[in-house]
Amino acid sequence: MKKTSLFAYLQLTRPANVITAIADIWAGFAIAGAWSFMQADLQLGTQSFWQNLLWLSLSTIGLYAGGVAFNDIADAELDAIERPERPIPSGRASKKVAFGMSSLLLVFGICCAFQVNQVAGFLAFIIAACAVLYDYWGKHQFLLGPVNMGLCRMGNLLLGVSVAPEVLSKAWPVGFLPLIYVASITMISRGEVHGKNRKALYVGGSMYALILFAILVLANLERPGNWEVIPFLILLGGMIFPPLVKAIRTQEPKFIGKSVKAAVISLILVNASLATAFSDWTIGILVLILLPISLWLAKKFAVT
Repeated sequence: MKKTSLFAYLQLTRPANVITAIADIWAGFAIAGAWSFMQADLQLGTQSFWQNLLWLSLSTIGLYAGGVAFNDIADAELDAIERPERPIPSGRASKKVAFGMSSLLLVFGICCAFQVNQVAGFLAFIIAACAVLYDYWGKHQFLLGPVNMGLCRMGNLLLGVSVAPEVLSKAWPVGFLPLIYVASITMISRGEVHGKNRKALYVGGSMYALILFAILVLANLERPGNWEVIPFLILLGGMIFPPLVKAIRTQEPKFIGKSVKAAVISLILVNASLATAFSDWTIGILVLILLPISLWLAKKFAVT
């Protein structure tokens, strides 16, 4: 296989986006309290924390990469018209090979999750099913589409929490935050090709603001007086709102696409904020380390 072909298949997996999925897992660990468990594990000389973190990080890599690759497979005919430069319509990647690769990635993601516990494994299976459902059906539904996509992210965050199943049964409502955030991105992204979706942009921006406020409230409910989360929220707002405002003003597909790209990458900041809300700023910084990696990959590969 030629080098250009290998690169084309890598393009299908959206590497920059995959890093944001890893951030979901790390934030989920913070929510589950696993970061505090780490200290006890290290003192006992065990490696369970790091093993579980590795397995679930590998799981989300497989699930996300497989899911977004299936998206290109499902859109191959439409992309031939609207985005002929994409790997499959351009002929740089075979649809048949891409299907096999995507399937293996999803199976890999599910198997990795089962290495942690059965709850994680079944949750990974549900995430994979939701991703494929969105690729082939959900994206074509006006209202259910954004919710379907949001459920994938909700599941991904909860996949990190599932390292402690007893916590998952209580903390699962937190998953609605990434659900709403990603549903907003999905709604806004519908103007990437043709533009002219000011109403969706306004609704999406309002939902972004709701997420920031909810995280601030949640941080103070978890730990009264927890203002450590504010710098993370300021950084988050600084990344998502300026390109959104420009998109609203211009209504041009190019700027809507940039707004979507910024919001997708900013999922790392959402997760860093959640990690800080449930733990402390040091864990938030650890999650934030993923941001420059994702930004670098975003220069090499498409995000949307």
